[in-house]
Amino acid sequence: MTDNTKLTLSQEAIDILSKVTTATLTTLLLKKGLRNVWLRNTKPIRSGQPRLVGRAFTLRFVPAREDLATPESWASPISTRAAIEDMPAGCIAVVDSMGVQDAGIFGDILCARMVKRGVAALITDGVVRDAAGVLGTGMNVWCNGVAAPPSVAGLTFVDWQKPIACGGVAVFPGDVIVVDDDGAVLIPAALLDAMLKEGPEQERMEGWIMSEVEKGVPLPGLYPMDAATKARYQADMAKQN
Repeated sequence: MTDNTKLTLSQEAIDILSKVTTATLTTLLLKKGLRNVWLRNTKPIRSGQPRLVGRAFTLRFVPAREDLATPESWASPISTRAAIEDMPAGCIAVVDSMGVQDAGIFGDILCARMVKRGVAALITDGVVRDAAGVLGTGMNVWCNGVAAPPSVAGLTFVDWQKPIACGGVAVFPGDVIVVDDDGAVLIPAALLDAMLKEGPEQERMEGWIMSEVEKGVPLPGLYPMDAATKARYQADMAKQN
């Protein structure tokens, strides 16, 4: 069983990061030298899904092997069913599907159970199945499409809560995931505090820059800010405080 105390994220952290876009986070992480934090092929299954924040709960598939990838394996102690029962409320399930697009890893029943357990979202570089049913559960899903065949048609489930690769990004259990219309971004657990501090300030600064653009201010010296613009920005912020 997973030690779920390590997967909790404070409501304050969730509230702060829910107001920071994934685009902003990638910029801030780039400044810290992290270029590979955007999980490729994680697209919202429906429009209007909220920006969500949570600790990563990882699951891993490998290529199907005929003696292991069978319908009988769904009842095994090492199965997606068992992994779901280990998921804590508020986590974001991040699934390494190796980008396979002709085997749906989760369907409506599994997603419905995740909803009951309070899982915030399902993220995968692969696909899901039972599209209408999955949508009907209300589960927030980011994936690379849908396919009718079950997971065992192309994949073997092997483990959960171990380091994985999803969308070409290394994901460790307990890393923080922020996901919105632009896809999923990983915040390494060790950089969470920095993002909580820098994220809101970056959003505030870019909001001010946008207001200047709307006033007709030209971009050179504004974005990025030169010293004079930074002084104007700081003065405006001081007036608001």
